[in-house]
Amino acid sequence: HVQLVESGGGSVQVGGSLRLSCAGFGDTYGMAWFRQVTGKEREGVAAIYRSGGNTFYVESVRGRFTISLDDAKKTAYLQMNSLKLEDTGVYYCAADSRGGYGPLSIFQYNSWSQGTQVTVS
Repeated sequence: HVQLVESGGGSVQVGGSLRLSCAGFGDTYGMAWFRQVTGKEREGVAAIYRSGGNTFYVESVRGRFTISLDDAKKTAYLQMNSLKLEDTGVYYCAADSRGGYGPLSIFQYNSWSQGTQVTVS
């Protein structure tokens, strides 16, 4: 089981933009991005189905974040715009096995990246 390789995290100012990349997914039904801060549950941020390209977003990021896939490059992306202080956290990408829990559910996914820190100040 190969871990997904994530990059693109860093520190940005409020209102700024950042793009995260997640390379190495294989045969997966869909991909998703999660974030987590100490003491809080891991939160589903955005998800996408490979078939049809359906996307899903948590309410707090809708209109600001965009998830996308490049099958040729085996890479998923999360474009984050208009960043807010509350977007700060460790971001993870994940691949699922069509578990049926829902695209933004932590229980849907069986492969995870190492996480990357995003700090908005």
